[in-house]
Amino acid sequence: MDTTLELHAADATGRRAGLYDDIQATFRAPVVNWIWRTATANHPAFTRYLWGQVKPAFETRAFAEVSVAYRDAVLSAVDGPRYRPGDIDLAPAEARELRGQIATFDAVAPRLAVLFELVDRAMNGGDVGTAVPDDRRATEPYPAGVDAGRGLDPSMVAVDGVPESAAETVSSIREFHGFDEGLPSVYRCLAQWPGFLNRVWGGLEPELRSRDFEAALADASAVVDRYVDEVAYRPALSRTAALAAGFDANAVDDIAGLFAEFNDGPVETVIPALPLFADAVGASGRRRL
Repeated sequence: MDTTLELHAADATGRRAGLYDDIQATFRAPVVNWIWRTATANHPAFTRYLWGQVKPAFETRAFAEVSVAYRDAVLSAVDGPRYRPGDIDLAPAEARELRGQIATFDAVAPRLAVLFELVDRAMNGGDVGTAVPDDRRATEPYPAGVDAGRGLDPSMVAVDGVPESAAETVSSIREFHGFDEGLPSVYRCLAQWPGFLNRVWGGLEPELRSRDFEAALADASAVVDRYVDEVAYRPALSRTAALAAGFDANAVDDIAGLFAEFNDGPVETVIPALPLFADAVGASGRRRL
């Protein structure tokens, strides 16, 4: 699959635009993440089918509890840096913009973690929904106010447009997460404020390299694994089911490979770090329902 292809929200029309609107509404965040933009650009019909299969997993009270438990698992394990508005050397409007954009990443973190695990398992022979509890929360609707209206649409610098003043920080970020090239969206967002990126990474890097963060990874992963085991609505995404639904084998294999790569790659450390960046500027979401 050509992972350089993307269909951005501003360019989406018709069913694709509606799909993006639905993803944003369901994920409670004003952003369409890279994996959706790339999957849609390459295989729009199958991506629409995939979304229809996984959407119910994000619309229950059980998932709302997972979304706050994921955040709490990370923040309980890691005592990261925290900065007051006056500490980050930004004008008030810039500080508000930074906090709003980081809040969006905080909102999508548990959603992406569940998405990657759910789709990877469903499409690559793993178990999904094998231990559904007889609990009302498993199928009860998602509480309307949780993670609603918190964030702002993130803007980002180009991968090759990181300010020189943050180059050393970016090199350290890539080394820690295991990126030979490219840069995760959260860092491209923070690079708009290179002084803050340098400062927050300087404060957070020792924590990310600590046993506390290893514990956070394990605890957050356990939250996700349990939910995928217990999800009440099992998506029909196995290769057999997808082919029986009439989709091209290449499209099915491309998407299955993409999600497997993401679920077992550098994003394993990127996604759990997102709540820590939000917490650093007082923009993290709820930790209890």
